[in-house]
Amino acid sequence: MGTVASSARGGRGGEGTVLGDLPENCVAEVLLRLDPPEICRMARLSRTFRGAASGDGVWESKLPRNYARLLAVAAAGDGGEQQAAAAAELEAEPLPKKEVYARLCHRNRFDGGKKEFWLDKGGGGVCMSISSMALSITCIDDRRYWNFIPNDESRFRTVAYLSQIWWFEVRGEVEFCFPEGTYSLFYRVHLGRPFKRLGRRVYSSEHIHGWDVKPVRFQMSTSDGQDAQSKCYLTDPGVWINHHVGDFVVKDSNKPTNIRFAMIQIDCTHTKGGLCVDSVVVKPQYLTQKKMPRCYM
Repeated sequence: MGTVASSARGGRGGEGTVLGDLPENCVAEVLLRLDPPEICRMARLSRTFRGAASGDGVWESKLPRNYARLLAVAAAGDGGEQQAAAAAELEAEPLPKKEVYARLCHRNRFDGGKKEFWLDKGGGGVCMSISSMALSITCIDDRRYWNFIPNDESRFRTVAYLSQIWWFEVRGEVEFCFPEGTYSLFYRVHLGRPFKRLGRRVYSSEHIHGWDVKPVRFQMSTSDGQDAQSKCYLTDPGVWINHHVGDFVVKDSNKPTNIRFAMIQIDCTHTKGGLCVDSVVVKPQYLTQKKMPRCYM
């Protein structure tokens, strides 16, 4: 073990070739076949590995093809002089690709801070979250029905809470240059009003009613003609659930994809209430292989 550890650090436990003797371009060829977290771990082995792990060629292979567009959105942020200056700085002095990757992995807000995107650190796919404040919600301005309430379990620290309503409709739209790939879209909701008591997360079931009478319908369509729909009874109060709406495929990363989506329950024979709507989430399909809430067509 001691000899192996010494060799990994580039030292010599005896005569022979050690990792530190490998040419940096050979090490880079190895790193090209690893995912980003593995590259970062390998960079600790020796100075040669650290140098190869900082190379633009290695990290550019992990970035989406349209990373320049994504970086421009991240730099522009919500607009304003500071973000405009940051965008101009990026154009004037290109960043090392490793730093580009790190920046895109951060939460990058846009559209007035109501939407954000980030790279999945492991696979490099683009994820997105759209706040409830960016959604079109029926009667959202009438506090007899809806209220925006603080919640520290939300990425945006605010959720829309429904006390009671007859006509339930939550719609949204986003246009974005997604990298090529297959994506899944979800509504993140919670039955019951979550709050903290004595430092513990609990929820109030006071207003929960009506969701077991008729299912909620989910719809999604894209600008290139893709459609999906499903319906689902809302169950499991007290936990946040991502309800799967549908999947869509992006074939051209340089062309913006417009996505429209809706969550609807408009049967006016009964009221429904006690629901928190946090956000709409878009993730690469490889991140969504876990068990989804039971919905049916």
